Amino acid sequence: MSYVNIGEETEQIEFKKSTGEIKDGVISIASILNKHEGGDLYFGVKNNGDVIGQEISDSTMRDVSQAIRANIKPPIYPVIEKQHYGDRDVIHVRFEGKHRPYLAYGIPRIRMADEDTQMDQELYREMLNARENLTDSWETKLSKYHISDIDKEVFKSYLHRAKDAGRISFKTKSPDEVMTKLELTDGDVLLNAGAALFVDSGMNELQMAKFASDERLTFNDIKRYTGSIFDLSDRAVEYVADAMDWRVEFDGSLERKEYPEIPVDAIREAVINAFGHRIIESMQAVEVAIYKSFIDIYSPGKFPDGISPEQFITQTLKPIRRNPLITRTLYYSKDMESFATGLKRIHEACSDAGVKVDFLAEDYGFTVRFYRHCGEKWRQDNAQKNVQGANGTLAGTLNGSLESDKDGKVKIKELISRNPKITREQMAGALGVSLRSVQRLLNEMEDVYFTGGGRSGHWEIK
Repeated sequence: MSYVNIGEETEQIEFKKSTGEIKDGVISIASILNKHEGGDLYFGVKNNGDVIGQEISDSTMRDVSQAIRANIKPPIYPVIEKQHYGDRDVIHVRFEGKHRPYLAYGIPRIRMADEDTQMDQELYREMLNARENLTDSWETKLSKYHISDIDKEVFKSYLHRAKDAGRISFKTKSPDEVMTKLELTDGDVLLNAGAALFVDSGMNELQMAKFASDERLTFNDIKRYTGSIFDLSDRAVEYVADAMDWRVEFDGSLERKEYPEIPVDAIREAVINAFGHRIIESMQAVEVAIYKSFIDIYSPGKFPDGISPEQFITQTLKPIRRNPLITRTLYYSKDMESFATGLKRIHEACSDAGVKVDFLAEDYGFTVRFYRHCGEKWRQDNAQKNVQGANGTLAGTLNGSLESDKDGKVKIKELISRNPKITREQMAGALGVSLRSVQRLLNEMEDVYFTGGGRSGHWEIK
């Protein structure tokens, strides 16, 4: 048996005696990547470089590949091959990657001499910020759209909000000049970021659905839209607000008070963050799903590795922005502050309203889950508080039924007369009956009909 030595371990070369040390090998790969963006790992070699070899089969090579793929994030695609040294076989793994920081088994480490040490938080955040702000990122590339393709109404509304917020001081209202100052153009061509924000195109997609239970089995409604980030965000918030239950109170004045089961400001914050921080180039849609017990807002943008959502709520962390041009533009109009405070504002708004909210970091996306009808307080308020009108009480009986169908129809007309834009869900909450009961009564009322659509839609009484 011949003796072979292939040198010493270095900051870019690691030796392992066998694939029995596969976990340590995976950790070394991530550590070397974080220091040098590439290196080599050998299985079947002692620490001093002596080749001792090992038995290698197709399953052995597959086990190495699967361990690397499953436990290093973001993923890498190394070259794995069998090499011969005399009469001994070793596995050589050649790897490289420029998307630092890398995590092995959920922990960031870095190479120091021939050891793998855990990375400190400051260095980790520096690497993360550098990765999220690459100069060749998707949003800085030229789109196929021009300034003339901008949705004029969306642009006008944005500019008005930004100036009211005091975050844009220039006086011009010209799209050419404004978009240039916002660094969203190259000549008259929009960067991807500018097109995503202001053009009614297929660059952004929104999918929304209402399900009959807490599972994706039977849906009552499903919608799909493309458009600008601003337009789709408004659609999403409006869809959720319409689907939620509202408690309605009259205090004897001409104005009534409405209380949503989930704070609308928290919904809006979750929606705009979903669009602003998603991986746009993945071409995946932002999703809004209304379930019986909760509402999910999903963004196809993985939460930063090594940091939990709870840390953004309990600690003061620097913002980590996947799309800095888009989020900066949203900041100017006060549609978004920063990701470092967005989760905290959602949490605080829900806490004040007694609403439970979860932040679910998944492998390929991030979900904000709002739980519906939280706490006994909502149920008690819905059942016990009378809805006072100018001419008396408009509440249903506490057992969820009305004295008669005729009584219900009269009360529905009174509600419509006070608010022609009232939704069916709000009628049900005001009367203390089910949505199905309200719909049945409306179907029987030939003198009541809904006209128009979207924001202009309203009820009319013949």
